[in-house]
Amino acid sequence: MSDKKVSRPCHHCRSRSASAPADTSKIHYEKFWLYRHCSSLQQRDRQAQKAGQLFSGLLAVNVVFLGSAFISSMIFNKVAITLADVWILLSILKVLCLFWILYYLLGTSQQPHAVLYRDSHAGAIWIRGSVLLFGSCSILLNVFQIGYSTILIHCKSRVEIVFPCIGILFICTQAYFLWHHSKDCIQVQHNFTRCGLMLTIATNLLLWLLAVTNDTLHMEIESQLREVEERFAGNDTTLCTCPNTTICKVFQKGYILLYPFNTEYCLVCCSVLYVMWKNVGRRISHHHTPHIKPKFKLQGVVFGPLLGTSAVIIGACVFMMYQIQATSLVPSPQVFVIYYSYYIVLLPLMSVGAMIGTIIHALEKKELDTLKNPTRSLDVVLLMGAALGQIGMSYFSIVALVATDPRDLLNSLSLSYSVLLIFQNITQNVFVIDGLHRQRVVAATEPKHAGQAGHKQEHSQTPPRRMSVLELGQEIRKASLSYIQTYSDLSWKRRALREISFFLVLCNIILWIMPTFGAHPLFENGMERSFYGYSTWFVIVNFGLPLGVFYRMHSVGGLLEVYVTA
Repeated sequence: MSDKKVSRPCHHCRSRSASAPADTSKIHYEKFWLYRHCSSLQQRDRQAQKAGQLFSGLLAVNVVFLGSAFISSMIFNKVAITLADVWILLSILKVLCLFWILYYLLGTSQQPHAVLYRDSHAGAIWIRGSVLLFGSCSILLNVFQIGYSTILIHCKSRVEIVFPCIGILFICTQAYFLWHHSKDCIQVQHNFTRCGLMLTIATNLLLWLLAVTNDTLHMEIESQLREVEERFAGNDTTLCTCPNTTICKVFQKGYILLYPFNTEYCLVCCSVLYVMWKNVGRRISHHHTPHIKPKFKLQGVVFGPLLGTSAVIIGACVFMMYQIQATSLVPSPQVFVIYYSYYIVLLPLMSVGAMIGTIIHALEKKELDTLKNPTRSLDVVLLMGAALGQIGMSYFSIVALVATDPRDLLNSLSLSYSVLLIFQNITQNVFVIDGLHRQRVVAATEPKHAGQAGHKQEHSQTPPRRMSVLELGQEIRKASLSYIQTYSDLSWKRRALREISFFLVLCNIILWIMPTFGAHPLFENGMERSFYGYSTWFVIVNFGLPLGVFYRMHSVGGLLEVYVTA
């Protein structure tokens, strides 16, 4: 057994009980056979925790290597290992994960004293919302794949229908599990839970790896276009083609449009599951739990929302123009010029704002928050790791552009875009990571408005009545004066940090929307694709693009945290 219920805690445990929110007599300390001779109960618990993390990590590493070997063999030797073989392996892993998740939901989490603590930093609403959003899009993607394979059932394998069906069940169950249990610090069945979480992480990583490297449907669509051209030329072909029907074209277009969401879903799930894995057996004391939970309030900011909203509106117009032109048979080079010009103007503004914010952080006298926080540590790793996607794509693009013709207008704009993107990622990472490690300073204006809040609460209990136009004008004037008073009460440093953070939040939102919903100039302008070859550039883009989208989304969460704590 890996757990043992202790009714009489040791002296060290009693010394911690004053600060622990739960009764220590209910804690299940971990045991491991390698450390059964340790004299101290707490030392045995720590060593058992490290051993459990080590062995569950080794399980994940072996599963990932096995799946990677299958996927690599499929790429380099499609005769011996086919895509259907990879799908069968992933289906087995999905079924195992489903069994474990159901056991956790119905068994582990229902045991007495199973969840004594919940990590308030884990499972933020924006990341759980991302799981639901990307999960819904992934379900729709699988529906399109099922419909497409069903239409071509005469030349498709049955596995191509079974695999997405299992995928829909896996996505639904995992999304429900993460929505309700992402904050759990489980205190029973530690090793079994760690192994289950690591198996699920490994499965999501393999699904992401397959999505990055598998260009079967994209190549199939190009083959069908070539076949149509050959038919017009009078050559007879026997390829498996999509019938000339609207529903089949809808399935094709929907699959291609939703393809990045599936990779995004896998990455988000991996991050949430990793935090849960780190929280297994974790006991949180009072000083880890914030007494005042910061809330998002749109106060003390004026210029940030104005500039950010302008960037979003202009970006939406550029995106719509790009989508209309780039999806035509012969896209105009002018639309690529407009797209790159928008980025070349916006990225330096974001970089300057991030550098000013970093300088203000250096001038502040805030103490650094040194408490152990697995969620924040993961946020830092994800920001640094996800930025490598855009930075890697940019360097590949720079090499291709410099090696061909950098003096061409479109190539020079693309080169400037790549250089500025690298610089913007670095400056924003420094600003966000530094802000996440700053302690929150309680605003001096908060106590002053406490009486006003109580006054409003008293008025809210009175029955509502119809308000005249004059009274409505007076209320609006009071609200405006209160907002101006709050804005003037903030110090210039806090005000500047809030303005910069809010501006960067809106900019990252539009830079997340554009590539997510189909704006991929690095793949569609054809220059890098012709330089590296279709298959190589497809892998590079499908590796970097989901990481870039994930980076923008994760940056929004980090910047909102910086905004709230400013």
